[in-house]
Amino acid sequence: MYRSLLLLLALAMSASVCVAAAPEEAAMAGLPHVAFPAPHRVASGRLQASDIPTLKRAGIRQVIDLSLDSETPDFDEAAAMRAAGIGYHNLPIRGAADLSRARVVQFDRLLRDAGDQPTLVHCASGNRVGAMIALRAVLLGGQSTDAALAEGHRWGLQGLEPAVRERLQAWSSGATDVPVPPAH
Repeated sequence: MYRSLLLLLALAMSASVCVAAAPEEAAMAGLPHVAFPAPHRVASGRLQASDIPTLKRAGIRQVIDLSLDSETPDFDEAAAMRAAGIGYHNLPIRGAADLSRARVVQFDRLLRDAGDQPTLVHCASGNRVGAMIALRAVLLGGQSTDAALAEGHRWGLQGLEPAVRERLQAWSSGATDVPVPPAH
């Protein structure tokens, strides 16, 4: 009887922990391409001014923006986040050409500096976020290419996967960075 009561209590406590995490996720469910890939981390697509109250309600303390300012000419995201009391960092990633070791190290520093603070990482669709996560997983985390790509997909990696694979292959063969052919 005593064991059954302890088991029931343990199950009730674990259910309350699951329910406690759900409101933040539910509050942010309307963000574009949103994912909750790791504790204290949210990945999403492009933000708008109307998303800031949602981020505040969800407890987001830091935003790491991988998009260029020119992608949102009518929205000064940095000023809006800072005015709302949310820390803001911009590491613009234009695309495959910016998937370099140096950028991965900068990205890692931003994530580490955020610590356990609830942090949202975004670009237009989550694709650049996932690419940087996958590269970081190999370069700084020692993960295999397959594990890194799976992690990248959880964060939003899509169309940049071929460029990420190319970099990982080149880096594993000792190349510093991969030249990117010009766009046509």
